[in-house]
Amino acid sequence: MRKKRLQGKKIPRREFLKKGAQGGVILVASPMILRGVLGSVAEASGGEVMSIRDLGRRDLEQLLEMALNRGGDYAEIFAERRVYTRVNLEEDKLKNIEYKIRQGVGIRVIADGKSGYAHSDDLSMEKLKETAAVAAYIASGTAGPARKDLRSGDRPDKYWRTREPLDGVPESQKAALAWRANRTARDYDSRVAQVRIVYYDQFRDIVVANSRGLWAQDRSPQCWMMASVVAQEGGIRQRGFKSMGGRVGYDFFAENTPEDMAREAARQAVDMLAAREAPSGQMPVVLAAGRGGTMFHESIGHGLEGDGIFKKLSHYSDKLGQRVGSDLITVLDDATLMGKRGSLTIDDEGTPGQRKVLIEKGILKRFMHDNLSAMQLKVESTGNGRRESFRDMPIPRMTNTFLAPGHDDPQEMIHTVDSGLLVKGISGGQVHTMTGEFVFRVSEGYRIEKGKVTYPVRDAILIGNGPEVMQKIDRVGPNLDFTLGFCGKAGQTAAVTEGAPEFRISAITVGGTKV
Repeated sequence: MRKKRLQGKKIPRREFLKKGAQGGVILVASPMILRGVLGSVAEASGGEVMSIRDLGRRDLEQLLEMALNRGGDYAEIFAERRVYTRVNLEEDKLKNIEYKIRQGVGIRVIADGKSGYAHSDDLSMEKLKETAAVAAYIASGTAGPARKDLRSGDRPDKYWRTREPLDGVPESQKAALAWRANRTARDYDSRVAQVRIVYYDQFRDIVVANSRGLWAQDRSPQCWMMASVVAQEGGIRQRGFKSMGGRVGYDFFAENTPEDMAREAARQAVDMLAAREAPSGQMPVVLAAGRGGTMFHESIGHGLEGDGIFKKLSHYSDKLGQRVGSDLITVLDDATLMGKRGSLTIDDEGTPGQRKVLIEKGILKRFMHDNLSAMQLKVESTGNGRRESFRDMPIPRMTNTFLAPGHDDPQEMIHTVDSGLLVKGISGGQVHTMTGEFVFRVSEGYRIEKGKVTYPVRDAILIGNGPEVMQKIDRVGPNLDFTLGFCGKAGQTAAVTEGAPEFRISAITVGGTKV
């Protein structure tokens, strides 16, 4: 994108966002600068511009015809427009407020098992026809089924019924949330040394059309906040972290306050200053509600995604219908949960978001598919085709993945442990999808001795194998809780939610500093 010095008169931010999106530009600046540059956006973008909203049915059908003109089994158009706001507060200073407007179109052709993909952020029909031709050339093959006429249908969305839309809230109000969180964390304890607060929101509009006749549109919100707090005493430093949000509007923060979020992050950091050396060896481990969701997402969920199943790169590739866990284990991926971060009205291929029982009472029931893995395995897509942006091809990804709640008493899980570990936080780790082997770092852990929680421990890690751990879960509690996640795969990032109630692993290897 060519650079140009922008000058101009002040105009309303809403009009700026509209014009900026039409130009396909990406903008990062302070609010004062943004409010002064609108007069030249059209000039900088090179004259007449288009928006994804200008792509009508006839345009889409023409592009699909061109995408299939060298032969192909399937063609798809994905158009996307995003508007972001990000507030970053650190070291008691408002570091920056960013706005980004990005839009473009990706075109994919699948022919004889090959995928051709091309994208453009120039939305003129001339450039989009070139994009379709490139995708067709990459995946040229024998003639497939004829293209069907496009048809559209309405689907109920799975997003927060907001009373106050995000794009109508002034930036000063959004920054005020960050300042409130910062003040609460600073006031929590004199040992709080560093505080970072991030506020983020976006609106994402997509249009999906394919050669099977599908034509779907969706507009989804995304809003979240996070607090990272460092406490220090002497030479000891500990970090606490808390985030909240989802497919929600600004009014979410009326009941889920920045103060509560910041207070929890500060509590973690301060409490862990008293941590002692972590024990090591095989022992029972109890995971608090919500905190085991990461384990299921990483060590189980990725192994159930369709691309790994087709390529035989997963431990679960040949185990459909077989027992893979104890009777207490039921794992779901549910894109229909209202307001959750991974919820989808439609996925990035236009398939409606679905509730899927992956493992039921220990029996493997289902995998997660996008269109490509579904075609390869001759099944239906499960609505798990997701992509980071129009520049990326969709791949099978999780949405809201969680262990279903059980009926065991959470206190009994602890009282019947003679020597073990209570885990209230997991951060970071490594997982081998093919074998299920994992290493997770415990960010907040406590020693269990003779049925009682005694003192916090530091530097503990959990070392195990997902399929084996599934057999060793002997208690599952009733209190399902969720945490927000950023899932990385194949160089792409996706917004997800991970969840679990309290549960106990009868024996797992804990790596620590004390034998």
